[in-house]
Amino acid sequence: METEKSSDSRKKKIALGFFIFIVFMWLCTVLSKGIYASKLPIVAINRTEEKYIEHIVTVDGIIVAGNKNPITALSGLRVEKLMVQAGDIVEEGDVLFAVDMTDLEEIMGEKQSQISKLQLQIDTLKYNEELAKERKALDEERAREDYDTTARYQNTLVERMTDKVSRAEDELDNAGGDDEALRDALQAAAYAEADAKGQRDTLMKEAERKIEDILWPEGADSTLESYQLDLAALREDLLRYQEIKDVGGQITSTKSGLITDVYISVGGRVPDSAVMLLADDTVPYQFKASLNEEQKSYVELNDKVSLTIGGSRKGTDVSVDYLTESANMPGNYEVYSNLPEGMGTPGLSGTMTRTEAGEKYPYCVSPLAIHTEGFRSYVYVVKERDGILGMEYYVEEVNVKVLDENEYWAAIEGAIDSDSQIVISSTKGVQNGDVVRF
Repeated sequence: METEKSSDSRKKKIALGFFIFIVFMWLCTVLSKGIYASKLPIVAINRTEEKYIEHIVTVDGIIVAGNKNPITALSGLRVEKLMVQAGDIVEEGDVLFAVDMTDLEEIMGEKQSQISKLQLQIDTLKYNEELAKERKALDEERAREDYDTTARYQNTLVERMTDKVSRAEDELDNAGGDDEALRDALQAAAYAEADAKGQRDTLMKEAERKIEDILWPEGADSTLESYQLDLAALREDLLRYQEIKDVGGQITSTKSGLITDVYISVGGRVPDSAVMLLADDTVPYQFKASLNEEQKSYVELNDKVSLTIGGSRKGTDVSVDYLTESANMPGNYEVYSNLPEGMGTPGLSGTMTRTEAGEKYPYCVSPLAIHTEGFRSYVYVVKERDGILGMEYYVEEVNVKVLDENEYWAAIEGAIDSDSQIVISSTKGVQNGDVVRF
């Protein structure tokens, strides 16, 4: 009886020991799996979705005047006071700035000296021109007298030679025409007549050409006309300076509008270009923004955009009215949109938004899931397999082509489908074939 009890007790101890061993091994296995799993990267996954890839372009900009009129003033004046600045609204007749009156007096004195000097030069030129005309008239008169004198004298000589020829002919005729001496005398008289005529023609031609030379037009000289133009300009400037002096050196606006730009400063001199720009309030204001190359690909001329001006939350729909590459920043583009009448003022900032619905794609994932190496793009897809501790999850690289993307979604194609479990984040870096857990 005692033997049977001892045997039962031993069996119970063996069974209890075996149970304890099994529990211990189970605990070891669980602990091992826990330790193993704790070292694995934890990944977050998403399946692909069918999406429209929208593109939203949002850029900040500023309201500018639709048309700006230049305000000019007489150049060279020194600015003493500046009454306006950019952003001020002025009415016709408002004082814009005042000039230094002492400096104005000095400029006027210098202008007057220039006028006096130029007038003296003009008077000298006119006097010399008058003398030249009188000299030319005198030379012409003398040349004509010389011509007449030469003509009378040379004609007299020719007439004398002609008379000698006539007498020699008579003598030869009276002698019967056989006297050799008379024949030679007639020949000599004929030669002398011919020489007299030749000399007369030569001298008359010389006298005629001398008259022609005197009457020949002289070369054009615009010096006097140039001086006279300069004098007229100086007198006009002096008159304008005098008008400024008469109003106490105050320069006023000839139009009403908004001052958008000021190009002068106190102590500086007025340039020969615009001193200010005045917005034309009869032309709608414009919203101006700058786009980079990527943003430009989604914004075209005449596209509809939404504008929010200042602190307003409500957008206003307008269109892209002007789009051009920036002259100052190659690769960037300037976009202008005309604003509705009465909307905003130049200098006020705002935001332009352009939304393009885009195309619908069957497989879209978060851009965070896409990895790029050079020209290759790929994603990690989670798959299952048998491991040393049973069924386990691992990642596999799958090459994909990115068809389109925005801030939130990327359309891809490759060896994937709607059931693919794509890794979008991981607590550790993973590589192809690495075991992971969710």
